[in-house]
This record gives sequence, C-alpha cells and structure tokens, in this order.
Amino acid sequence: MRGLAGKVVLITGGASGLGRAMAVRLSAEGAQVVITDIDVEAGHRVASAQGWRFLEQDVGNEQQWVSTIATVEKEFGRLDALINNAGVLGRMDFVSPEDTPYTQWKQLFTINADGVFLGCRAAIPALRRTGGGSIVNISSVAGLLATPYATAYGATKATVRQLTRSVAQYCAQEKLRIRCNSVHPGNVRTPLWDRQAMEAAAKRDVAFARIIEENQESVPLGDFTTSEDVAAGVAFLVSDDSRHITGAKLVIDGGLVHCDTFHLTQLRRRQAAECG
Repeated sequence: MRGLAGKVVLITGGASGLGRAMAVRLSAEGAQVVITDIDVEAGHRVASAQGWRFLEQDVGNEQQWVSTIATVEKEFGRLDALINNAGVLGRMDFVSPEDTPYTQWKQLFTINADGVFLGCRAAIPALRRTGGGSIVNISSVAGLLATPYATAYGATKATVRQLTRSVAQYCAQEKLRIRCNSVHPGNVRTPLWDRQAMEAAAKRDVAFARIIEENQESVPLGDFTTSEDVAAGVAFLVSDDSRHITGAKLVIDGGLVHCDTFHLTQLRRRQAAECG
C-alpha cells in the first residue's frame, strides 16, 4: 500500500487479538509500530519479539493518554496514525436491557467509548503537528444492528460510530488534514471471544461447538471474519491509498449486516429461551 513506510502508528490493545494482527500487518508494510496494553507482560513479550515499542496504558485513564502521546512524539518525533482498538466484550450470557447491571454498563463505556474519545482528543493535536494523519476507530457490527442481548456492548460500539463521524467532520472543517474512519468487524475468533463464548455455552448448558456453529451459520459467507481480514482493512485506512476517505464505516463481516434479519432474530430468540 502507498505511503505506509516510515509512518509512526499507535495501536491500543496491541498485545493480542485484533490489535496484534493490525500491528503485524502495518509493520510488514513498513510502518513504525507502537502498541499499548494493560497486559504488561504480554505487551513487552510481543513487542520485543516483533521489534515494536510497547507502552503500558489504560485507555480509560485521561492522564495516561497525555503521557502516551507525549512519549511517542518524544521518541519518534511524530505521530502519523492512531488505531483505537482496545475494548472489552462484557458478558455473553444474553444481558437484556432489563438485566444489564449498571456497573457493567459503566465499565464497557469507560473502555469502549470513553477510551476512544480520549484517544481522538489526545491524538488530534499530535497529528496536526505532523501535518495530518489518520485515526481509525474499531467499532463492530454490533454498533450497526440492534443488540437486545448485548445491550451495553452494542451501545458503546454505536457511540464509536457517531464519535467517528463527528471527529471526521471537525477535522475536515478545520482543514487539519486528519482523516477519521470506523471499522466494523463481524464475528472474529480471538482468545477473548473464545473465553466469552465458553461462558455463554456454560450459561446455556450447551456444547462450545454449538456456539461456534451458530455464529458461523449467521454469516452469509459461512465462516468467521479473521483478524487478518480486519488488519487489511485497517492498513488501507492508514495508508495514503485512502487519502480521500473520512467519516466512512468499513464493514468487514462476511455479509452479516446484510443477511436475513428474520433468521437472526429467530436464532437470538432460541438462544435467549435456552437461557431461561
């Protein structure tokens, strides 16, 4: 891809899963990668093995965003792109609007929504000093569909989409040469997804393989989205090939958003019924 070589890219939640796959792809394209994570051990191990820079960071901590951006600029002299990837799923035991604990609601918003807002706010001045750049916010198909049994998660990801549009429009109107886009993955099997799916299987008293089969059935292309699929889309949005794209949503889901909604509704009802 054009214009990735030498770019300094900051990726939150980069020690594993989607964040790690993005870092691998961008590094292979020639970018200088900085990953952050709350998992210090994994972060140092992965960064050391790949030749990246690791910084410990809680994305819900306002002051840590200030120090993280300052460290990147001090050590690399610039920031070209921020990928707001860090996030949590919350429980996967069909938590409806009636049953969602307020503590879970606040926890998910602190990480999934507040963390993205704080990242955008902290990165804009740094990207302005660079002369422009790219912000990529990782949302989800859950931000585009109704999520009656993942109430808090879906709300946070919809918030990310709305915030992305506002940041994109602001930066365009201010002539900052900063683009901001959101990426909406479908079902991606990461270690975190598997752990949450195992919890859901136990809650419903069904086999873990049943959870896997149901999620595959819900995707028109018949399989999970891979981390590499998402990483390729992110790399495009960071690259100069996407120089005229801002405020857009890139959906990478195997057609999930556009599939038969009746089928999905029936599937969710069956799952909820099994949970009692």
